[in-house]
Amino acid sequence: MSDVSSVKREVRYGMPAADHVMFNRHYVIGYSYYFRQAKWALEIIDPDNSNLDRADNFRPDYRVPELFRADLADYLNSGFDRGHLVASANQQETEIQNSETFLLSNMSPQQPDFNRRIWKTLEQRVRELDSNKKILETYVICGPIFDFNKPVVTIGSEKKGGVTLPIPHSYFKSILTENNRGALHMWSFIIPNAKSNKTLDKFQVSTAKVEQMAGLFLWESLTGEKIKREKNHIRKMWK
Repeated sequence: MSDVSSVKREVRYGMPAADHVMFNRHYVIGYSYYFRQAKWALEIIDPDNSNLDRADNFRPDYRVPELFRADLADYLNSGFDRGHLVASANQQETEIQNSETFLLSNMSPQQPDFNRRIWKTLEQRVRELDSNKKILETYVICGPIFDFNKPVVTIGSEKKGGVTLPIPHSYFKSILTENNRGALHMWSFIIPNAKSNKTLDKFQVSTAKVEQMAGLFLWESLTGEKIKREKNHIRKMWK
């Protein structure tokens, strides 16, 4: 695994553990067999290409063992969206690159008013950040968060031959940028899987808080006191 990961740009600054790590052409998925969905999705934002049509070819990922694999039927009539972790609009350089974002391993059950509003807004704002000429690369990792002090609701039906998918209570997104002076900056968010009229800054948290809530080490290849301070700092968007 280390030989493969060493040639993937996306994992330059670290890659959390997972039951099954899947390397796609332009992003990496850390899959959880227990939750039957990704624990995390890691990407480098690519420039938006408005001339390329969105693929919309949602499909199972047959690299995941059938026992733990989500299917289209699990989402049917559930009331939940097949919510992208790696956004389609982030990966539009080629048709196959965009198509890969529609694998169900890149999906998580999201409330429609969450997926189509505040989550979409955050995705757009990250692309705006990346468009800054001073930003050389923008790394993004995101995934679900489960609060086991609350009931866990599922979709899908084992009786119909599928698997049940637990509904995450929240989602995290952590952004790491490298600018033209070599400086590394972090911004992190935890947003409940529900409709919200709040502004994005109300959901900002430290990267250390995301690590605690998601049970992951983020950007673990980066070490030192400066990085530790950055992880514990809540940096103003996008300063």
